[in-house]
Amino acid sequence: MVAAALDLADSEGISALTIRALASGLGVKPMAIYHHVANKDEILDAIVDAVYAETYLPRPYAPWREELARRTRSVHDALNRHPWALGLMETRKAPGPANLASHEAVLEVLLTAGFSLGATAHAYATLDAFVYGFCLQEVMLDSIDLAGSADDLLAGMNLTGHPRMAQFAAEHVLQPGYAFGDSFEVGLGLVLDGLEQLRRSA
Repeated sequence: MVAAALDLADSEGISALTIRALASGLGVKPMAIYHHVANKDEILDAIVDAVYAETYLPRPYAPWREELARRTRSVHDALNRHPWALGLMETRKAPGPANLASHEAVLEVLLTAGFSLGATAHAYATLDAFVYGFCLQEVMLDSIDLAGSADDLLAGMNLTGHPRMAQFAAEHVLQPGYAFGDSFEVGLGLVLDGLEQLRRSA
């Protein structure tokens, strides 16, 4: 049932995930779903936990920077596969085992690496804000055809008086081979550099 709910959210969006639609996809009556869950929230808890289960659990006694980089990349990849999860990852009131294990592992890595409790809170918040924000930007940019004609894209923009925006669009964003996703590793490196400074000062 969880796999079917995950497939439905992936293919049609989270708003399409209803008890009736899930039952239809499984070939059962809606009431049959309630033999397994009490309500839709329990289904959401389960599929969010399934997304967490796809992410890497960092190890506390390995180099913290490499471990958290690998974990952040895995969250980025999981959210690219399941973009509907962006608004749900940190909102569950009844987090599942994979969700809890993920949070515990990150906290253990940071504290074992020598971050103070306060610095750990800042580090964790910064890592999550970076990866969630980056994924959100990717979702928004997916609606823009950057591979189309530069003239068509610029036609709707009045960039008179905004020479830097005009330059940035024409000479960078609209150039062949541009991909917003290329900035992920650069941004991740900057975040980790900042966390190292925080760790040393904590």
